Amino acid sequence: MELILFSFVTLCLLPQPALAMTRHYKFDILSHNVTRLCHTKSMVTVNGQFPGPRIVAREGDQLLIRVVNHVRNNISIHWHGIRQLRNGWADGPAYITQCPIQTGQSYVYNYTIIGQRGTLWWHAHISWLRSTVYGPIIILPMRGVPYPFEKPYKEVPIIFGEWFHADTEAIISQALHTGGGPNVSDAYTINGLPGPLYNCSAKDTFRLKVKPGKTYLLRLINAALNDELFFSIANHTLTVVEADAVYVKPFETEILLIAPGQTTNVLLKTIHHFPNATFLMKARPYVTGLGTFDNSTVAGIVEYEAPAHTLHTSFSIKELPLFKPVLPPLNDTSFATNFTNRLRSLGSAQYPANVPQKVDKQFFFTVSLGTNPCPSNQTCQGPNGTMFAASVNNISFAMPRTALLQAHHFGLSNGVYSSNFPTRPVPFNYTGTPPNNTMVRNGTKLLVIPFNTSVELIMQDTSMLGAESHPLHLHGFNFFVVGQGFGNFDPKKDPANFNLVDPVERNTVGVPSGGWVAIRFLADNPGVWFMHCHLEVHTSWGLKMAWVVLDGKRPNQKLLSPPADLPKC
Repeated sequence: MELILFSFVTLCLLPQPALAMTRHYKFDILSHNVTRLCHTKSMVTVNGQFPGPRIVAREGDQLLIRVVNHVRNNISIHWHGIRQLRNGWADGPAYITQCPIQTGQSYVYNYTIIGQRGTLWWHAHISWLRSTVYGPIIILPMRGVPYPFEKPYKEVPIIFGEWFHADTEAIISQALHTGGGPNVSDAYTINGLPGPLYNCSAKDTFRLKVKPGKTYLLRLINAALNDELFFSIANHTLTVVEADAVYVKPFETEILLIAPGQTTNVLLKTIHHFPNATFLMKARPYVTGLGTFDNSTVAGIVEYEAPAHTLHTSFSIKELPLFKPVLPPLNDTSFATNFTNRLRSLGSAQYPANVPQKVDKQFFFTVSLGTNPCPSNQTCQGPNGTMFAASVNNISFAMPRTALLQAHHFGLSNGVYSSNFPTRPVPFNYTGTPPNNTMVRNGTKLLVIPFNTSVELIMQDTSMLGAESHPLHLHGFNFFVVGQGFGNFDPKKDPANFNLVDPVERNTVGVPSGGWVAIRFLADNPGVWFMHCHLEVHTSWGLKMAWVVLDGKRPNQKLLSPPADLPKC
């Protein structure tokens, strides 16, 4: 008996294996009436929620998410930042890895979270439906594994979005027809709420209720369609601990910058005593381009829980002074640069920065605006009577009518795509006086690379129709941001300054306005992987392309077979 008891106690003291589980979610795609700023509109939602439901899982868990389409629009959902190893079928961009889910149809996104933990997000990945179809993905560490920073008292997702009075599908449809810039949003939102700085919106304000002397983990997500955002909380310092679900070396800041597609985890340490005040959190755009933009500010309120002895008096939160943060000027590229330069991988033994030290293939991409000619039977509203376009290496990506991943997997690429994406642009003075000819070439061209290729990619902004910051998102991979600078990339001088020790690792990076960024990644994930600007207007204009990573030789280096319920076009 003693021996049995001893064995049982010993067993209890041994470290238990981290038990992964299967988590089931159902996403009903529904039209739902939502009112903001005294304006009610019918919008596409998940489960009637705006923003959509939160997905919570642990590293190692399997997710089975059944999406059922009850609306007239085609739909697909992207799980932004999830690696989807060998499993592009669950990645979600319409016509890239799947045909969209048609009205009355359903599809189960089946994937396992491998080697990732932190804040990511999900969103529609077809046309502009992601303006209302989005929500957080919260990946907790495996059971028993602590955060590499102070354990927070509470965790709060804060997701930035944009509110449009008009139907966003009509907005982009009209813009693509006329060739002009699309109408801008009417407000920014925090967790779907525009806040008190807009007319008829005071009741729709996000309130973060906190206790004195506690640490809160804020999971920030920029789900806005077309705007990078500055963010700050009055009289509080934030500690950045994670970017795009990768731990970073912690640093303190009062203001941060977050581009569409990016996530940032910050620790908020509250004041130790009741401050007799409330505090605004505010976000407004960082703007570099020449186009129109929504020049407004979203605000939420940080409210401290009052001491117990004040609760039975005439105490009112509304009577307290309200402090407001000061955000940088709209075009403060100097702040943007200094902030992004502070981001460094944690680079610890447990969370190393596995930066590729050798490069097998180097590519150079220009990311630009441009134009297409106006059809002969209409008048266009783009530059000089043309139609706005955008391109990578002067190729404006033409969306196929069937899914690229299926075409690749079944060897049916003929007539769907070509494999001759240019690895370098036609040279010109990229950030100098722009050329007179701004016309792009259009095509569905992919770049094919062997499995396990170590890639270095330089992405260069240009002054074509105005220099502009472009947040580029790569599906299927994280990459290391090894360098960035202004002007034209200099292949002789600039690589000497690359950080190959602890560069930040992420899935979405801003190509600086009038500058360049250098990234490295290991192409260890077979499939077809989309890469595009996360400013939705630029994606619509063609600032997108796709990589084909070929199968490796071993069975565990090959793309999995497609699921039986994969939607048909």
